[in-house]
Amino acid sequence: MAGRWIEQWDPEDETFWQTKGERIARRNLLFSVLSEHIGFSIWSLWSVMVLFMGPEYGVDPAGKFFLIATATVVGAVIRVPYTFAVARFGGRNWTIFSALLLLLPTGAAYMVMEPGTSYGTFIAVAALTGVGGGNFASSMTNINAFFPLRKKGWALGLNAGGGNIGVPVIQLVSLLIIGTAGAAHPRLVLGIYLPFIVVAAVCAALWMDNLAPVKNDTGAAKDAAKDPHTWIMAFLYIGTFGSFIGYSFAFGLVLQTQFGRTPLQAASLTFIGPLLGSLIRPVGGALADRFGGARITLWNFAGMAAATGAVVAASVQESLEVFLVGFIALFVLSGLGNGSTYKMIPGIFQNKALAMGMTGEAAAAYGRRLSGASMGLIGAVGALGGLAINLAFRQSFQTAGTGTGAFVAFLAFYAVCLAVTWAVYLRRPVVVPARTAATETEAEPAYAKV
Repeated sequence: MAGRWIEQWDPEDETFWQTKGERIARRNLLFSVLSEHIGFSIWSLWSVMVLFMGPEYGVDPAGKFFLIATATVVGAVIRVPYTFAVARFGGRNWTIFSALLLLLPTGAAYMVMEPGTSYGTFIAVAALTGVGGGNFASSMTNINAFFPLRKKGWALGLNAGGGNIGVPVIQLVSLLIIGTAGAAHPRLVLGIYLPFIVVAAVCAALWMDNLAPVKNDTGAAKDAAKDPHTWIMAFLYIGTFGSFIGYSFAFGLVLQTQFGRTPLQAASLTFIGPLLGSLIRPVGGALADRFGGARITLWNFAGMAAATGAVVAASVQESLEVFLVGFIALFVLSGLGNGSTYKMIPGIFQNKALAMGMTGEAAAAYGRRLSGASMGLIGAVGALGGLAINLAFRQSFQTAGTGTGAFVAFLAFYAVCLAVTWAVYLRRPVVVPARTAATETEAEPAYAKV
């Protein structure tokens, strides 16, 4: 290693992994989680800023949903270049830069967050927070390259879960501010985060590494974009991560708009779902490591459909208690599905390599190459699900004054996701069955552990 660049990296080699690979990978994972955590908090900033925006701001509920949607769509689109930046600049280098970039939207929000600011200015500042959404894509691409296939479900789940938990953390910080200082002090939230952004960047500079093999493979993105499984998995990820981020951003505003909760009442509830969904994401990855990502994802979508049905019934009956139970179940299941769907990605591409006649490290390298590149595209499309959720809520409240219509649409979408998972990844093999000790048991063909 020279200048924080690691020239040779072979995590599938047991001797290499046990002697030094695992120690290095875990260290990079720890500080990747820290940076991604702050990124998610800043990306979800406007999900809590709208709780501070009382009548004196002159922004109606539809306008607030649009503010949230703006941050969502920018964060989704920017994930594509963030993914490729890892190969271009190195994982450590890009983590430093992307962490420091979070100072821009946080500082801008600090300056404009007061009554009398124009709605157009709020939109522009909300768009800036999208850079926090990009951190997920670069972080996942980077960490994917550090771990062997047999540990990717756990590692990617922990990396993403630690990042996702940035959403409930900023909601808890806001709850503390509203409960102590009142809803007239949104700048206190922003002031808390500015020094933590600097800490994340410094930690990345001191303790993270760049992988030269990843930097030398900038052509993988084109191959990943041509593979149909990239887009099939992106569709499924809309149902899991799109749901998680969309509901996380909209939950408090839905409680205020549909159930008449005050900012403090809404803030005291909004963090619960994202917190549970974040904590369970590594569990989804671990279950996928053991039983197969496709199986866990299939049953997960069935559960999400059932939970949505309960939310629809609660919305019609105006039952806050049932609504909260169903909505929190959606958060838990979306978090579980986030872990299982991301576990599927490296398995799909390594199994394709085996089907093409590759073996050993050649197959593992092919799987790392394509899965790392595809994750950015999948993450970007999946995040657009959050935009769709917020726009659906906006339209539903504008036309009917309730979110019931939006939830009915979500229920139909989960049914489609369930059907696609079964048809493509469980009904029949999508690649030639092959068994490797690292990824399958003797009784199961390779595709079963996708």
